[in-house]
Amino acid sequence: MKLLEPGAELDGFTIEACIHAGGMAHIYRVRYSQGEHDPGFALAMKVPRMTSGDGAENIVSFEVEHQMLQLLTGPHVPRFVAAGDLDKLPYLVMEYLTGQTLAHWSEAPEPLAVAELASLGAAMATAAHSLHQQNVVHLDLKPANVLVRPDGQVVLLDFGLSCSALYPDLLAEQLRKAVGSPAWMAPEQVVGVRGDPRSDIFAMGVMLYQLATHELPFGEPRTAGGLRQRLWMDPRPPRALRPDLPDWLQEVILRCLEPEAARRYPSAAHLAFDLRHPEQVKVGERGRKLKGIGFRAHARRWLKAAGMHYQPSPLPARQVDEVPIVMVALPHRDVSDVTLYSLRQAVARSLGTRPGAQLACVTVISSGQTHASSDDASETGVHRRYLATLRHWAEPLDLAGHQVSYHVLESGDVAQALLAYARGNGVSAIVMGAATHGLMTQRLLATVPIKVAMDAPCTVILVKQALPFERLQEQAAKLKLIWDRDRDAPF
Repeated sequence: MKLLEPGAELDGFTIEACIHAGGMAHIYRVRYSQGEHDPGFALAMKVPRMTSGDGAENIVSFEVEHQMLQLLTGPHVPRFVAAGDLDKLPYLVMEYLTGQTLAHWSEAPEPLAVAELASLGAAMATAAHSLHQQNVVHLDLKPANVLVRPDGQVVLLDFGLSCSALYPDLLAEQLRKAVGSPAWMAPEQVVGVRGDPRSDIFAMGVMLYQLATHELPFGEPRTAGGLRQRLWMDPRPPRALRPDLPDWLQEVILRCLEPEAARRYPSAAHLAFDLRHPEQVKVGERGRKLKGIGFRAHARRWLKAAGMHYQPSPLPARQVDEVPIVMVALPHRDVSDVTLYSLRQAVARSLGTRPGAQLACVTVISSGQTHASSDDASETGVHRRYLATLRHWAEPLDLAGHQVSYHVLESGDVAQALLAYARGNGVSAIVMGAATHGLMTQRLLATVPIKVAMDAPCTVILVKQALPFERLQEQAAKLKLIWDRDRDAPF
């Protein structure tokens, strides 16, 4: 099919210029021929290639992308405008977005600085999490499909290979073979299993590895045998290629690249959380090693992969919900021992039903508390004191199988600080103490729990004070002793 010429009209759209001629489609800048239809943003038209040498996947991918763009909403996908008749000339018109794709950084002369890499990675994971919450898995994440806007927000592009749990999988039904971009394809995709959101996490791990080292962890295989090697092969540790890379970042990257999906991050929100809070990443052997595993270990992996039966994943949104990030908001003063005990019990119940869930313990202090003149009350000392207090509060919890982190925020508005933290970190549930004032008082004066409950982007669990009478004296004495000691102890 020949290119559309600038100035040509198609179904009320005027072609301005061809901005991309790819293997599966051509993309044009377009506008409405009649100005009164102007949507208020720039437009792009995508027309699939349909020459005699093109495969059926071009049309199937067009149908899939048409389906996905109508389904998806939010700031991380282009807005859908119109579609052409498949029997005449198929096309998709969508929002045209400006920015740089990740290819701009992956092809740069020097690898990215760690801070910039972590920031880009967190923005990318946040965008992927938004898709997964809508029961869609991208399945073709690669640098060319990740657009970074001037404000740093990431938009994902090209949904032709995607899978929605709410619709039939056209690619699986019609092509019945592994589809994707070989360098970034997850092991389960290689054997034909689609729909697991952790496949996107693997692809993001490949991109993080690429941005950090300027190499691809599994090369660019061109055969089925080369693709299958990622089912058991270990990539070379990034720090062996770039010694200045911190161990926490290698830990994050290699966790994304685990051959078994269950050993990767349980959700993209967890990946984004670690990239935003590197000081909270628990570094193990993965992060410290400088050599790959040996021949015998690879042989064992090969035997295991040969006999492994890959199972379709549950609904992506359900899978995300089963491994939430739970935030507990702990007051740093004027808090009763009964409240501290009750919050711990509520958190224990919440984590107990969700293996793999992450706990973020958060307290908010006023900015003035970190500007005292004495050394004991320095900013670092104040933060360390409150972090130690949070850790003591969490000690009695059974945290086996859970990742836990501790955060001291500074703000003059406690409610807004908690809300901003929840929005910025993909928090699924906030646990906090209920106000002790009467309902009439709360109507006249909104308390912090009420403000948070009204504006929170997630579930809020307000915990009422409760403590068994026979344990009241024992718990009160113990908790008060720990709390007062760590709050007031000098450094």
